[in-house]
Amino acid sequence: MHVRLKPLNRQTIVITGATSGIGLATARAAAAAGARLILVARNADALRQVEDEIRAKGGNAVHVVADVADAEAFAKVSTVAQDAFGGFDTFVNNAGVGVYCELMDLPLDEHRRLFETNYWGVVHGSRLAVEHFRKRPGGGALINIGSINSELPIPLLSAYSATKHAVKGFTEALRMELWKEGAPVAVTLVKPSGIGTPFPQHARNHLDSEPTVAPPIYAPEIVARAILHAACHPVRDVTVGGAGRLMIQAYRATPSLMDRFLGLTMPVVQRTGKPSTRSDNLFEPAEDGAAHSPNGGGRPFSSYTFAQRHPVQALALVALGAAVTCALSAQAGRRR
Repeated sequence: MHVRLKPLNRQTIVITGATSGIGLATARAAAAAGARLILVARNADALRQVEDEIRAKGGNAVHVVADVADAEAFAKVSTVAQDAFGGFDTFVNNAGVGVYCELMDLPLDEHRRLFETNYWGVVHGSRLAVEHFRKRPGGGALINIGSINSELPIPLLSAYSATKHAVKGFTEALRMELWKEGAPVAVTLVKPSGIGTPFPQHARNHLDSEPTVAPPIYAPEIVARAILHAACHPVRDVTVGGAGRLMIQAYRATPSLMDRFLGLTMPVVQRTGKPSTRSDNLFEPAEDGAAHSPNGGGRPFSSYTFAQRHPVQALALVALGAAVTCALSAQAGRRR
């Protein structure tokens, strides 16, 4: 398999769920880097606003109104991409929805809808992207957005966690099959930690108070940088946020202990105590256009994620820090 990933300023990138949160942050960052964009979401008004914003800043974007759960509607993406830009080089399966509810109380139609969007949306997008890349000289990058919940479940977002486990299994199996085939497709799974997006405001809520993302919370721009790095450099998977990586390692090392810890703490930290709202985007699009949570966008930097993207620079910084520490220690010793 020989994949030739282009610099961002020579790429056309498809982003699903492009009107809010991680998708919107990624679209803005990609446009700033010179990439052409195909923006996909259900909210036509928000799509036009994002497209206009990008064009006003000198970028190049078109949009497609489509529900990723609908394979036939999704097929419009290829037609628009071909007509506007002659195809695409990177496909980002980002669209997702959530429900805060205990599993035994979750209505089955809502449970199914989670899978229709979060899992089947990834399947539909991946099939479309792979068929396109098989025919495109140099192939391209398929980037699926999972979650740290692809590795460890948490209460109240239990069904959401199940969809992200499914995304991980699908993505990793697809990577194996494409490698065996020799298809020119770089497949990446991105696993964000808690991110400061409007996810809790868009999720359907069955709790007795307004939900929130469990801390620590990182800014969506950190995820955007990881996605765009994978668009140019073949990466198997990346966890965004050192806290999420530590949680995954703890869950693998002591699953029974983590079951009890998460079971006790997560039902508490995911509640704000404020009165709950019932507006959501589970079946219909909600108000979009914001990358950040109304409660704040989260910490803007992750040393762990930087080190994953730039291991040589990270080692150099560690070595420099060690050298400076040694020099200061030696100087202090001479003064004594």
